[in-house]
Amino acid sequence: MTEAAKTTIDQSEVDRFSAMAAEWWSPTGKFRPLHKFNPVRIEYIRDRVSAHFGRDPKAHLPLNGLRVLDIGCGGGLLSEPVARMGARVVGADASEKNIGIARTHAEQSGVTVDYRAVTAEQLAAEGEQFDVVLNMEVVEHVADVAFFMETCASLVKPGGLMFVATINRTLKAAALAIVGAEYVLRWLPRGTHQYEKLVRPEEIEAPLGLGGMTVTERTGVFFNPLQNQWNLSKDMDVNYMLLAEKKAY
Repeated sequence: MTEAAKTTIDQSEVDRFSAMAAEWWSPTGKFRPLHKFNPVRIEYIRDRVSAHFGRDPKAHLPLNGLRVLDIGCGGGLLSEPVARMGARVVGADASEKNIGIARTHAEQSGVTVDYRAVTAEQLAAEGEQFDVVLNMEVVEHVADVAFFMETCASLVKPGGLMFVATINRTLKAAALAIVGAEYVLRWLPRGTHQYEKLVRPEEIEAPLGLGGMTVTERTGVFFNPLQNQWNLSKDMDVNYMLLAEKKAY
């Protein structure tokens, strides 16, 4: 495959999420787990970005003026709250239907987000650069993980950050995130995740390194059924998040 022909898009995944697009903003619908996950990832992003850029995380607009890319933004569940914290957000997704839902909801909510139906490689070809790239729950749905991560790394400004959240490729993850979440608890539609497409941390860290980025923090995330909420954890066997920084020149 030539460099020009490379793509990060897995069309079957785009079609799968396009078919569910209307349900993005239903807290009891097919994206209920993401609604539950949102508070812990938003707080994590706010606190780490604030610490890195010398901001007060408790300020009214802690991310004011920062340019943020939410790649694989879906219906905008993360783009909107990040924009509400003052960031200038570009929400990018390969699905036109997802972008349509996201634009409509943002307009109804009075939140300004620059939504675009584009790929990471298109943004890179246009020379786009961001202070922060949010790469959340998308890497397990792309066609070429290494190419996708290198491409996303090229979108981070020197001195900028990237957040990556995904599911580890372990038997524990297969039992909990696929069998448990999709077949037993029915939190997600069957087929949302395929075991062979789950991604181990080292498969993300290596291409990030080639893209000039260094992982500075690793954390697991787990769902506590007694609290009915997600929490950070030292256990990265199932869900995990990585924080990477690009060296400033």
